[in-house]
Amino acid sequence: MHLAILSGSVFGTADEVADEAAERCRAAGLQVTRIKPATVDALLEANPDAILVCCSTTGMGELPATIQDFYYDMQSRFPLLTGKPFGVIALGDAGYGDTFCQGGEQLRELLLEVQASEALPMLRLDASETVTPEDDAKPWLDDFVARLRAGA
Repeated sequence: MHLAILSGSVFGTADEVADEAAERCRAAGLQVTRIKPATVDALLEANPDAILVCCSTTGMGELPATIQDFYYDMQSRFPLLTGKPFGVIALGDAGYGDTFCQGGEQLRELLLEVQASEALPMLRLDASETVTPEDDAKPWLDDFVARLRAGA
């Protein structure tokens, strides 16, 4: 199973979570391609069996600058990823109310629009509750890998 991992980060935390996820997934026996910076061309060239996106939220629910070009290029080119399993780890701060983890939600919705298949419900990590999101993501990642192996 070949997994592509992309990230969008403001201060580097989502990148750190993605890097830790790559290590954990490799240790679980997956072939991992870490795509940084995230580009549609790199994703399509990698031709993975599954996709994982780690993304923070900035401003009033916007995507970080590091993944905006990917998002808009995906919307423009609309490459169908029919049935390809994916997962999203979203980072945010619940103190922002309605925009909590909105960056991850936007990417989740986009992947659903291009017909990818959500392997596991999006993980929302709240900065007001944790200082170690890379550790908090581990149980979800283990479930994600298990779903991929089971043919998500």
